[in-house]
Amino acid sequence: MAVEESAAVPPVADRESAFYWDGLRAHRLLVQRCAACGRHRFPPMPACPHCGAVGGETVELDGRGTVYSWIVVHRAFNPALASDVPYTVATVELAPGCRTVGRVEGDAALAAGDAVAPLFVDHEGWTELRFRPVP
Repeated sequence: MAVEESAAVPPVADRESAFYWDGLRAHRLLVQRCAACGRHRFPPMPACPHCGAVGGETVELDGRGTVYSWIVVHRAFNPALASDVPYTVATVELAPGCRTVGRVEGDAALAAGDAVAPLFVDHEGWTELRFRPVP
């Protein structure tokens, strides 16, 4: 599912994260998987934080997961987001076991273990990964 929105602070992609941001622009969630131990990881990094092996392969996930933790933001950290408060940011445990962070759409109260699905929000020049609660 995709939503178009314009007022946001764009990310700065680096060598390790460029594939991730390119994937989001195509509405695909790409993460790394260690070729040595098979564990998935996020954020992108040059070596596996679990076994130390250098490198890894890029794999696509469907983006479904469960809420691990969350906060409700009542004070914008950037003036560009002032009109958005309050909003919820959650740590999401993705299906293969790695975690990512993203905004959660809607006003419903969250609980640990709640199911969420990806929501791709297109901004000018980049795409943001958000989540939406699913029954």
